[in-house]
Amino acid sequence: MGNRAAIILAAGQGTRMRSSMPKVLHQVGGRAMVDWSVALARSVGCDKIIVVCSPAGQAVQDHISETLGSDAIAIQDPPLGTGHAVLAAKAALAGFEGDLVVLYGDTPLIPTEAVEALFHELDAGASVGVLGFDAADPGAYGRLVVDDKNNLEAIVEAKEASPAELSIRFCNSGVMAASAGTMFGLLGQVTNENAKGEYYLTDIVGLARAAGQRCRAVACAEADVLGVNSRVELAQAELAFQTKRRHAFLQSGVTMTAPDTVFFSYDTEIENDVILEPGVVFAPGVHVRTGARVRAFSHLEGAHVAENCEIGPYVRLRSGSVLERGV
Repeated sequence: MGNRAAIILAAGQGTRMRSSMPKVLHQVGGRAMVDWSVALARSVGCDKIIVVCSPAGQAVQDHISETLGSDAIAIQDPPLGTGHAVLAAKAALAGFEGDLVVLYGDTPLIPTEAVEALFHELDAGASVGVLGFDAADPGAYGRLVVDDKNNLEAIVEAKEASPAELSIRFCNSGVMAASAGTMFGLLGQVTNENAKGEYYLTDIVGLARAAGQRCRAVACAEADVLGVNSRVELAQAELAFQTKRRHAFLQSGVTMTAPDTVFFSYDTEIENDVILEPGVVFAPGVHVRTGARVRAFSHLEGAHVAENCEIGPYVRLRSGSVLERGV
């Protein structure tokens, strides 16, 4: 594996959230959405992570400074599209040689294996890799036109699509990977000759194809690339996260009598043969060891519950609580 870097786009204003808090700081599973993208970048071995912020987004800049350091911040000013946002990170990546993935600060549920698959396509000789999904309702999504070998021939915006292209259900998530040299080289050729007067990241696929380069599409589930632009979509992302975690814990040997009523955080650790009764909530920082029983309507945060404990109902464990074996 060569050098890898990530650019996380987090400069959007998020006005549809109707919130004084920047959109990317809203939480899913007890973790800010932008931190999900940072964790994803780390999970695929990115040793350089740059977060593109707006000049007015001081809260996001402060958050990134605390978690990654101030040299991880790039400013997009003014906002002139996704391609322009990626170029805003170019100076911060000066001297970097390796592969680059573009992620989003409001898309918290992308699995590690999806981004690994993009990097694998680059290793196999593709110039550009794009993450796509089969949409239940393709609507306004850009369509990915692929051949029978999954070579990506074009990204067509819905407004410009023919009736045949509009029938395509394979859609663009926005997540792309290329070598840093290829990415910035192609973006240097992108123009803003379109209705919005913006520089689109998606244009690099057409430019790469025109230069005879190979582009590839990688597929993931639609739920994996759910972007959050409103409180409704935030609730949908939370539901998707909880559903996936509940299933994983059940598969690993945890008993839940009413799974839909149990809520987990991003870092919840529960071992096998634990029994969780209805209405249990895990805030961040909880580890429950094998054989324990957490009875109904309990709330745990920052707590360690050892083997064969039985707690609740209606117990509240606060940060720093440690229960020894058999309590």
